[in-house]
Amino acid sequence: MNNLFDLSGKVAVVTGAGSGLGADAAIAYAKAGADVGLLDLQQENIDRVKKEIEALGCKAITACCDVTDEQLVKSAIELVLDTLGHIDILLNNAGIAVRGGVDSMTAEDWDKAFDTNVKSMFLTSKYVIPHMKERCYGKIVNVASVNAVVADKNDLFIRHSYNSSKAAVLGLTKGMACSYAQYGITVNAVGPALFETEMTANTLFKSEEFLKAYNAASPAGRPAKKGELNGTIIYLSSDASSYVQGQFIIVDGGGSLV
Repeated sequence: MNNLFDLSGKVAVVTGAGSGLGADAAIAYAKAGADVGLLDLQQENIDRVKKEIEALGCKAITACCDVTDEQLVKSAIELVLDTLGHIDILLNNAGIAVRGGVDSMTAEDWDKAFDTNVKSMFLTSKYVIPHMKERCYGKIVNVASVNAVVADKNDLFIRHSYNSSKAAVLGLTKGMACSYAQYGITVNAVGPALFETEMTANTLFKSEEFLKAYNAASPAGRPAKKGELNGTIIYLSSDASSYVQGQFIIVDGGGSLV
């Protein structure tokens, strides 16, 4: 059974790999035996993750890359292929959360959210899928959010562009899953709830009022702990999920149930 989750000999590409959930997942891939291509805007951050992966005995390649720029994405994927030889796994993790409702946010902020959260997944998939089709194998995991299906009236948590862009990720996941299953490619999504990352540490986690309300509403009674998304990501990236297609697995401590 353990061999089902073994990623030895596999190569994973992770976007937004320099911090937060992306960095955690990249290191989890290495612990499972995979070499990793690290894409992020911050070279210093992916250099740090690269060192951690290499300390585990796996290879890592970095590409400082704006994943909303098609030419940069194309070059980054080519670099990974040239250096590591193939790509088995794509974790589309890069994302942002822009606060505000439709009555208050700017069109520029709206576009930025959709570019980062949705367009980036289109671009990375565009250049990885042809390679996966040739090899008749691939595992694509898109990081959506519980907020693709759950909203919040708390002013601190109103992010309409986040709700809608993460919902779009689910539509993209289903479409890709149906189209590419015939090529041995699985496409699934994960929906994390509240994790403490660079994106949330200075906002949501600094509000005692919000955390108190969140904990009271959550069946688990707490936010997620570091690493609690990794098991689901490894499952969807491994042969343990060979017949799982187009699914959305929410990792929220039961919060979406109430």
